[in-house]
Amino acid sequence: MDIPIEQRFKVLCEIVRAQHFAWREAALAMAPDLDPVELTNEMWRITGVQTAKAYVKRLDADKPMAMQIANAIAWSSVCMGEDAAVEAGEGDEAFVKHDDCPWFHWHKRLNLLAEDRPGCDMWFNTLVSEVNKALGTSVKIETKSTLPDGCDCCLRRLWVD
Repeated sequence: MDIPIEQRFKVLCEIVRAQHFAWREAALAMAPDLDPVELTNEMWRITGVQTAKAYVKRLDADKPMAMQIANAIAWSSVCMGEDAAVEAGEGDEAFVKHDDCPWFHWHKRLNLLAEDRPGCDMWFNTLVSEVNKALGTSVKIETKSTLPDGCDCCLRRLWVD
């Protein structure tokens, strides 16, 4: 088959997201007493720990950390088909902006929108916490706006405290 790489990649990203929701459904079917939000948040917490391990290998503790982490997040997001960009703030401050996100659309379509922001917040907070532990840094992160909350973008601020 001669399928362009760009098309294969888009399909693969959708398969990965579909597998996440199939995993969620299977886990809840096997353990119906689990709280769906707690289950999903734990998956995102674990993902945050694993992502931090990958990021730490490429971060330089002697360079502005907020911008490095923001760039890593945006790079990962774009690789997964999300619309993400980094905006510089003042000093060691950066903003990660997602103008659109396939995860948001999946959650909305499956009537699971209440799990979207908490899962993302868990991932972002865990990621930053784990990077701080590994590198001895003091990066902070806060969510300023999100698509699930009805805003026009997801915006997160990173800074060094």
